[in-house]
Amino acid sequence: MAGVMCARVLLQRSTRLLFFSRAAPVFSSPFLSRGHRLGPSDDEMYQRTSVSVMQKEPDSGVMINSYSSRGFNIDGNRVFGPCAVLPPAILQWNVGSYKDITEESVSLFHMLEPRIEILVLGTGARVERINPSVLALLKKKGIAVEVQDTPNACATFNFLSSERRVAAAGLIPPPVSTALEVTQE
Repeated sequence: MAGVMCARVLLQRSTRLLFFSRAAPVFSSPFLSRGHRLGPSDDEMYQRTSVSVMQKEPDSGVMINSYSSRGFNIDGNRVFGPCAVLPPAILQWNVGSYKDITEESVSLFHMLEPRIEILVLGTGARVERINPSVLALLKKKGIAVEVQDTPNACATFNFLSSERRVAAAGLIPPPVSTALEVTQE
């Protein structure tokens, strides 16, 4: 019985000790405490996220702003026709279609210093098959190749550029789309 009585006294003392050892929160605002949960009325003010890019990061690389059937807008520069986007420059690329992408036409990509990691080829409105000898040459030179339609190639190049990868692009403008044309009957 004395053991039970002693256990009750210890339990009461330890409960008091735990109760009194708890410190009051330092912050009085419910928004600064960890236990605050957002309610339905807080939804609009606290649970939505928006991002506004006010200024391009320095040294984030070349970005393709837009494309059309006539060419590209690259960092505010208008480029007409097919182009080669290289880390230091934007050049006219002398190809008319994906069939003109040859070992000679890609030679400018593997002669660069520093060596590019990946070459993104935009073949127009759809993904086209590139000559296997061209792909083998680039692989032998240590350059990965991504072949896509031009809209996706532009997005891929922008992503790689924003990740600060050493990337280049060979882009052929897509032809004028007739998908949204309205016909009059």
